[in-house]
Amino acid sequence: MPFNKGFYSIDMTFFFNVYLDVFGPLSSTPTTVNGVSIFSKRAILYGSEGNVKMFSSDYSPDKLDQQNSPDVLPKATVQVAEPIGLSARICDCPPHGCDSCCRIPDSISNRFGGDLDFGGSRAVYVTLGIFTIVQIVRNVQLLIPAYDFCIPEKECVATSDDPCAMFRRIDFPTDEFFPPKITDCGCGDRGGKSR
Repeated sequence: MPFNKGFYSIDMTFFFNVYLDVFGPLSSTPTTVNGVSIFSKRAILYGSEGNVKMFSSDYSPDKLDQQNSPDVLPKATVQVAEPIGLSARICDCPPHGCDSCCRIPDSISNRFGGDLDFGGSRAVYVTLGIFTIVQIVRNVQLLIPAYDFCIPEKECVATSDDPCAMFRRIDFPTDEFFPPKITDCGCGDRGGKSR
């Protein structure tokens, strides 16, 4: 981030495969349709600075080991729990058609059988709730004591309407992000003789 030394902007784009049951005007049974829903999010996190050059042991046959970026940028990671469907509504598209807010990667569009068609007269707008943990990871030399899992306490401020009011009342699914400890699964006390 310019003028914010050690801070990095992490831009994330989520692609959701959404399945909906659609009832026609004269049909008593629903038709299942699916499509892609797109959500972009930006997080600004402190990642400190690094001034050393790094080398890795990635194997590249018949080539010299390449030096990593001299800027020594940190690596951003994101963990996402299963999304929760909150609402869906059908809307009319503008006269020129509904356009995607960003380019959809080939790996995503291939899951739907090729190029996606945004030229229809109607679109379905869905509201999804997702819980995420965004981290910046940097290799550093530290000697630290080991403690139990660190539970996030800071929440993102939501700025939406009705469906999100319900989503705010849902407790953060901590167990989805942190596996059970050995004492929680009963594996610590097996009884009998060990082999």
